Amino acid sequence: MTDAQDRPETKPRRDWRTWRRETLTRPLLAWYKKRLPPMSDTEREALEAGTVWWDAALFTGKPDWRQLLGAPKAGLSEEEQAFLDGPVEEFCAMLDDWRIENEWHDLPPDAWNFIKAQRFFGMIIPKEHGGLGFSAQAHSAVVSKISTRSITAAVTIMVPNSLGPAELLLHYGTDKQKAHYLPRLATGDDIPCFALTGPEAGSDASGMPDVGVVCRGTFEGEDVLGLRVTWSKRYITLGPVATVMGLAFRVLDPDHLLGEADEHGITVALIPTDTPGVEIGRRHLPAHQAFMNGPNSGKDVFIPMDWIIGGQERIGQGWRMLMESLAAGRGISLPALSTGGVKLAARTTGAYGRVRKQFGLSVGKFEGVQEALGRIAGFAYLMESMRRLTAVAVDMGEKPSVLSAIAKSHATDMMRQAINDAMDIHGGKAICDGPRNYLANVYHAMPVSITVEGANILTRNLIIFGQGAIRCHPYLYKEMSAAHDPDAQKSLDVFDGLIWKHAGHQLLTLGRSLIHNLTFGWFASAPDAGKATRHYRQLSRYSASFALLAEISLVVLGGGLKRKENISARLGDALSHLYILSAALKRFEDDGRPAGDLPLLNWSAHHSLYQIQIALDGVLANFPNRPLAWLLRLFVFPLGRHRRPPEDTLTGKIADLLLAPSEIRDRLTAGIYIGPVDQPVGQLDAALKAVLDADAISARMRRADVSDPTEAMTKKIISPEEKETLERAVSLTHEVIAVDDFAPEDISPLWNSPRAGSAES
Repeated sequence: MTDAQDRPETKPRRDWRTWRRETLTRPLLAWYKKRLPPMSDTEREALEAGTVWWDAALFTGKPDWRQLLGAPKAGLSEEEQAFLDGPVEEFCAMLDDWRIENEWHDLPPDAWNFIKAQRFFGMIIPKEHGGLGFSAQAHSAVVSKISTRSITAAVTIMVPNSLGPAELLLHYGTDKQKAHYLPRLATGDDIPCFALTGPEAGSDASGMPDVGVVCRGTFEGEDVLGLRVTWSKRYITLGPVATVMGLAFRVLDPDHLLGEADEHGITVALIPTDTPGVEIGRRHLPAHQAFMNGPNSGKDVFIPMDWIIGGQERIGQGWRMLMESLAAGRGISLPALSTGGVKLAARTTGAYGRVRKQFGLSVGKFEGVQEALGRIAGFAYLMESMRRLTAVAVDMGEKPSVLSAIAKSHATDMMRQAINDAMDIHGGKAICDGPRNYLANVYHAMPVSITVEGANILTRNLIIFGQGAIRCHPYLYKEMSAAHDPDAQKSLDVFDGLIWKHAGHQLLTLGRSLIHNLTFGWFASAPDAGKATRHYRQLSRYSASFALLAEISLVVLGGGLKRKENISARLGDALSHLYILSAALKRFEDDGRPAGDLPLLNWSAHHSLYQIQIALDGVLANFPNRPLAWLLRLFVFPLGRHRRPPEDTLTGKIADLLLAPSEIRDRLTAGIYIGPVDQPVGQLDAALKAVLDADAISARMRRADVSDPTEAMTKKIISPEEKETLERAVSLTHEVIAVDDFAPEDISPLWNSPRAGSAES
């Protein structure tokens, strides 16, 4: 056919699109713009920072499991493993956590020197700049192991490798800045800190009162363009000992030396702490932790333009720079520290639960204790899975802002629950402070992890879904960008192409949710993963339900969703557990589907799927539009809520995994510092083995109705060697259940002072 003959067939299609655009899309775009929430510059920059990965797949309602399972396996290079087995092990051995926290209130000089000599501060700095050039996986593993020996040491090492000058310099610094600072940071010749939080501006950086005024000044004898900076900061880790400080402040230009604008936004600079006018304050004592932390300030401190990270051209880009750096660092440091704490709790609480007996039975065999012990084991599996997968994402080049928020928030919350469980099981052993206590300091430090790098309440209520909905949704961010386009015709054309695809996606999501929930996920997509296949199907099913509720919430509530924080939080909970269980499935597959780990995976699946059900039900129960909520319930729970938490038998099964040495127990708690038998954790491991060795001997004596080992040996019921085994078990048991005590005058200088009511008063 000729072109002329073709035209009559294509013209109606063009007419239809024109009619749709003008009649339907144009008023829809006007309505859409009104529904968009007001957004500050800092909110916009936070939204645009970082990248999306598996979180975006979960938002589609139909995740492609090939994307997840095709990601690299978590692992360390030979060099990284050697560092973990060598310098990290040696470093842990030289630490005395009790004295660090209660006598010195600092790391000892030999520990500081070792950190610098072994370039612990340079894990993320490439080798060409004098650093170790480690992967995110190695960085995470190092922090996780050190945290099982000393929280102060772990924090001291993790902060320079997370949100700090090195990370910012690597991505945004000038060549001159990199050449000068990175080698010095790697060797510890410079100790860095980053000053962001102030008395009046914590999470809300837009309220930051710290300013740098553009002006001319004298620097090293020359008249140069620079900034006169005034600030007041607090909670700055390593601040009291830092030699170079990253500083965030707003740039003002009242004399218009940079252009017509009066204000240029948040900017970050690198300032030596010996610069005239810099005031390093006294120390904070966060939750009685000894890591260096304190306030600092400055008034009218003049700095040249080339102290701005990235140079003058980076003025006003500071918040985006910080958010992108935080997107990676937040997913490494605190998830690693928290995972280490829970693995320590799993190994020690299991051993203590087996060694400690009451009423003639190991306390770890009581059902009430098994509930808590099983939860510790399950959390250890889930958290290690999430730690690994988040580090994999970073090593793939992602800056996973949403996933790092999930990892930080949920890892620290799970640590809080697990440590509380461990404290409950240990009883009096855990609440008596002293060198024998391996849990108390982790317990003391928990509020710090919950609070820093985005307080968990803020992260859950505003960030995980609030940021995730816009960045991860297949159409929403593109639609918002189109709606904000100042070119009206281009805005309409692009929006028209997106909104109807979005509508089709919504219909597919609606149908997918209904079908999967009516069939209990039988037809949901899943890879062939053996006994784990059913868990993939359920995740696909709940991904569709989550996507449906997310869609409807965004459409109906619009900008009002910002104010419905609890709705946003529950949607965030659902997204979080979709990711956490995905991580567990990925770990199980990458580990070769070990049969011994299947109970841990099954417990993880039951736990996370139940949490997703609670979250989705909470959204529906509190959705403002009640008729719509009742209708949506037919699509999300058409046959009711049938999910239950892990059964007692399954919880008991994984609790039992912690009560005896095995490959499964070693795999679950791998990467912690145990130490020799003269240190608490090593001693507890030795006691567990000794008690189990003695059990068979004790059973033989009971059958012979003999309780005294000496009598049993005389009657040749047991051998002399077996008698020694029994005595060793008794001796070690007494050691590990013992608690510390102190001379009264060592605890209180007022001990010998007169007391009210005494004869001397």
